[in-house]
Amino acid sequence: MAPISTPQTPFGRVLTAMVTPFTADGALDLDGAQRLATHLVDAGNDGLVVNGTTGESPTTSDAEKNDLVRAVREAVGDSAHVIAGVGTNDTRHSLELARAAEKAGAHGLLAVTPYYNKPPQEGLLRHFTAIADSTDLPVMLYDIPGRSGVPINTETIVRLAEHPRIVANKDAKGDLGRASWAIARSGLAWYSGDDMLNLPLLSVGACGFVSVVGHLVTPELRALLEAHLAGEFQKATEIHQHLLPVFTGMFRTQGVITTKAALGLQGLPAGPLRLPLVELTADETAQLKIDLAAGGVEL
Repeated sequence: MAPISTPQTPFGRVLTAMVTPFTADGALDLDGAQRLATHLVDAGNDGLVVNGTTGESPTTSDAEKNDLVRAVREAVGDSAHVIAGVGTNDTRHSLELARAAEKAGAHGLLAVTPYYNKPPQEGLLRHFTAIADSTDLPVMLYDIPGRSGVPINTETIVRLAEHPRIVANKDAKGDLGRASWAIARSGLAWYSGDDMLNLPLLSVGACGFVSVVGHLVTPELRALLEAHLAGEFQKATEIHQHLLPVFTGMFRTQGVITTKAALGLQGLPAGPLRLPLVELTADETAQLKIDLAAGGVEL
């Protein structure tokens, strides 16, 4: 059965932004993607985001993106939400990706703020609205100004929330005050997109996470979330503090790099990276092992 969804949790509560496994020669590893997706759902994920930044979407072709959505959906069926990243800085291209993702079986879409070209807020409004109009799938906005160069302002979020298919926001803005106002005024389901802020964002109204460290610690993230929902705030804080070395270690450098290294150390599908991303050095790998061990992750 599919995980329970409500207007408050349209994609479940714990989602992992999945890496895209590649074979040794750099080709798309669909078998590995299916095995990894199954592993992550078995670990307790309600959903998987594919073709996001953690999925190296800037370096995968449109055909590879479609094949990946199809393969992951085939692997997990309706036991988890499969959310397809379709955001680009070209609205027409994003619409093409959105329609293709719907045909490939995605349950929903993740649309990141257009990057590099720095559109004004009216441009963001029209861009996200066009994506939401292009399919029948629910849409999660992705607000990450550190990568995109432009925040989605609270007023824009509130206006976008009026669209019946824009139902959620992935928050990697790192501003709890602005998040508080946007959650209160928009009514969108709010997902933490910054693992270090998972617990703080819950405290101001977030419903769950779209996590990178979920590749390694999904059971702990679920325990943190369930403790918070049960009002066991001291327990939630203790879990958060226990995971601090993992949150820190996984982002000492770019998160895809460390995630693929950690998965490789665990014998799970990951494979190489595509340039311009590069593998960890020996020293960086040694530090990652120290960080993960301090957070209770077995390699």
